[in-house]
Amino acid sequence: MTSASYIFLAGASRGVGREIAQYLTAQQLKVKALLRTAAVAGELEKIGIEVVQGDALNVGDVERAMLTDEPIHTVISTIGGLPSDVERPDYPGNKNLIDAAVQAGVQKFILVSSIGTGNSVVATSPQVLAVLGKVLAEKDKAEQHLIASGLTYTIIRPGGLKSEPATGNGVLTEDPQIIGSINRADVAQLVGRCLNSQRTNNKILSAIDRNMQFGQREFAEFSLE
Repeated sequence: MTSASYIFLAGASRGVGREIAQYLTAQQLKVKALLRTAAVAGELEKIGIEVVQGDALNVGDVERAMLTDEPIHTVISTIGGLPSDVERPDYPGNKNLIDAAVQAGVQKFILVSSIGTGNSVVATSPQVLAVLGKVLAEKDKAEQHLIASGLTYTIIRPGGLKSEPATGNGVLTEDPQIIGSINRADVAQLVGRCLNSQRTNNKILSAIDRNMQFGQREFAEFSLE
C-alpha cells in the first residue's frame, strides 16, 4: 500500500467487520468504512476510521463512496444477512461492492463468506443447511460474481463464529471438507494477514481455530508466507 491508498471496509458496524476495523487501525492502516446507520460512526471515528454513510444495497451510495480521487488498495466485505431478513445483502450488496471495485481499479477484494458455501457445502450438516440454506445460496452467488469479475480476490469462509478474544490459533485451509468454530477476532487477524500475502490471491480458503475443529479429519494448513 502507498500512503495515498486506503482499505475500503463494508460491514464494520458489528461482528467480524468490527474486529477487522480494530485490527487494521491497530496496524496503522488507512481505513474507510461504509456504514448504513450512524449508530456506531462515532466509535469507528474514535479509532481513526473515516466513515462514509451509505447502504451497500444502493448502487449510488456504493459508487459515491468508492469512486473518488483517492485510490483504494483493497476492498474487504463482511456484509451478510440473517435467515429472518426480508432482503438479504449477501448477494446484491456484495455485487454492488464488487462492480464498483472493478470501476475503481482496486488491487484486491477480500470477501468474508461462510463454510457451507459452494463446494464446502459437504462440510455442513443437513440441520444447518435447513436453517441457513437460503443465506448460503446468496453467499455462493456473491462468491461466483467476485470470481467472474476479473478482480484479484481472496474468499475466506469461516466456520461457526464466536465472540471471544483472539486465540492466535486461527488457520486457513483449501480443504472444503473442514468444519469447526473460530473467534471473530481470529478471523480478523487472518483477513489482515491476507492483505499482503500474494499466496492468497485468487484462493478460496476455509477458516477455523485449529483447537475447535469438529471431528478428527487431518488437513493441510494454508501457509500465508
